[in-house]
Amino acid sequence: MRTCGVEITGSDVLLCILTKDNDVFDIRDIRQTRFTLGNGNDTEVMRKFQFDFKKLMEDYQIDSVAIKERQAKGKFAGSAKGFKMETAIQLIERLDVQILSATEIKEQLKRNPVPIDFEDTGLKKFQENAFISAYVYIMRKTYKQDEPKA
Repeated sequence: MRTCGVEITGSDVLLCILTKDNDVFDIRDIRQTRFTLGNGNDTEVMRKFQFDFKKLMEDYQIDSVAIKERQAKGKFAGSAKGFKMETAIQLIERLDVQILSATEIKEQLKRNPVPIDFEDTGLKKFQENAFISAYVYIMRKTYKQDEPKA
């Protein structure tokens, strides 16, 4: 199972690829750990972002994408640009995209703590939430927990 964890912050999409094969996790090197969106109101910019993201997923043979959910309103609400990027990712054909709520992430980490300190992963600090999203999604699939009902 090869999963791309995604965290969307402002106009950035932060990525981490995590695989699990025979109960062994592997953090994959990736040529691009971040996408930055320029003008989110420009259709061509959005199409290029979607094309580039899709191409990266195809090149690394990603099975699924796990996106950390952002708040829709309130003090820590996600930006309009972020929601556009999330939608562009969700609309990529033949790509399993799941949105993970903060509550679900917390519960899954309580049941299945990450077996390694993040500092020992070799990832950059900005990739931590993307790594956690990928890990939580893989654990959910491994233990066949029901998909959250929308």
